[in-house]
Amino acid sequence: MLVRICSAVILSSFLLSGAVQAQAQAQAQVQFQPPQTSLRSLFKVPDPRGEFVRLCAPHMVGRWAHPESVCGCLHDHAAATVEDADLREALLRGISETGVPTIETAWVPPSKQSEIGPTFTKIAKPTLQCMFDPATNQ
Repeated sequence: MLVRICSAVILSSFLLSGAVQAQAQAQAQVQFQPPQTSLRSLFKVPDPRGEFVRLCAPHMVGRWAHPESVCGCLHDHAAATVEDADLREALLRGISETGVPTIETAWVPPSKQSEIGPTFTKIAKPTLQCMFDPATNQ
């Protein structure tokens, strides 16, 4: 019984991958797209910046005239300013969940928790510019 189930799963995965390849080839014949674009459209991989803005903007509504601009600016500055991937991910998570730059210590490995303060110091000026003058920082 287990052999039948496993063979059915393997067979269906081959069939499904063949269908995906056929669809990709058909799209490539109609119009050439770079591989990242076609893979993104096939698997519906969300744009990280767009997803961040989508999660962040509801927290900004009512506080700022252009919540999407503020969120986009915060994302861009956090992504450009914070070099460490763990700290950057924690910062982006905090902003998207609360609408303000926040880093919970549980989101960062213990070895990097001492860097939370310096990270906020590093992003303070760009954050204030995003929040109070987003039109010039787009």
